[in-house]
Amino acid sequence: MSTESLLALPGAVAGAGEESAVAAHYGNPLAEQRLLVEGRAVVELPRGIVTVTGPDRLSWLDSLTSQRLADLAPGESRESLLLDPHGHVEHDLRISDDGETAWILTEAGASAGLATFLNRMRFMLRVEVADRTGEAAVIGAFDEALLDGLSAVTVWRDPWTTVAPGGVAYSHALQHPGEEWTVVEAIVPWASLDLLADRVRTQEMRVAGLLAFEALRVAAWRPRFGADTDERTIPHELDWLRSAVHLAKGCYRGQETVAKVHNLGHPPRRMVLLDIDGSDGVPVTAGDSVFAERRGARVEVGRVTSAANHFERGPIALAVIKRSVPSEQVLTIVSDGHEIAAAQEVIVPEGAGRAVDVPRLPKVGAQPRS
Repeated sequence: MSTESLLALPGAVAGAGEESAVAAHYGNPLAEQRLLVEGRAVVELPRGIVTVTGPDRLSWLDSLTSQRLADLAPGESRESLLLDPHGHVEHDLRISDDGETAWILTEAGASAGLATFLNRMRFMLRVEVADRTGEAAVIGAFDEALLDGLSAVTVWRDPWTTVAPGGVAYSHALQHPGEEWTVVEAIVPWASLDLLADRVRTQEMRVAGLLAFEALRVAAWRPRFGADTDERTIPHELDWLRSAVHLAKGCYRGQETVAKVHNLGHPPRRMVLLDIDGSDGVPVTAGDSVFAERRGARVEVGRVTSAANHFERGPIALAVIKRSVPSEQVLTIVSDGHEIAAAQEVIVPEGAGRAVDVPRLPKVGAQPRS
């Protein structure tokens, strides 16, 4: 069975690196964005697949990761994070369960490391872990109806559209752009990918590439493991407590940091969306440095983590910057020696963390203000 069914379609241009097995675009990434967001196209995604079977699978995963999973019902979807002892994000897990198997979607290239870690943590529990990457394809869509007839093994529904039970949103946006991120990801047999390709050739179905999907992700403020994270990332910095952390569940590795930062402190960095001045036509790329003016000097305050050209907004990017940077300050991106102005759209406010919500009590003996 070929694993390149959709890459064989007319106009397909392969992605790079770990994304080379899927199409970056089919000739018109901007038009493909519109097709996706209007629910008229599907996209093949570069994903790893890990399965966990056995009667202890959900309670065991619950004990290891940030989300409540012990009560996950068949057909439900959740997102959870595997953290290191200091609360840094090591893996992002997109989890669905069919009553017998917990299906975990990871970023491409991350499944082997996740499976290795999970196997080390089995001890005497009744669980079996397998890396199933390469045994099936993963298809994404904004309208689940497009997946009909593809014999999906399981469907994961992204919880980013709302605040998950037990989570909290740091964003103060009256209308969160993630409300339009109605993404589902389905694990489908390779034979279904051939069927899908035939539907595209006969114009029964439309298809989009990863560039289009990524541009919509950036516009939705949706963090992506490996792109928007580094070895220091904690969930608070990316507003990931919104979908992937349950603040009232039992103990798990890294929980102390999650609770301490949320209840007593502030994350050291914060994610922003950057509206980029595209008048010079200089493309911004992931890894570009972000600068701010401080006391008459230009200081590096962060880096671009994901960049895209949106079909309505033009050039935009996600960046992780120091928490202390004022939210109203215009920033400068330096890309290949070019300086590009960028305005912030606040995702994680400067005061993120519960401490700012706690009223300050007057000192004993102090007179109340009139």
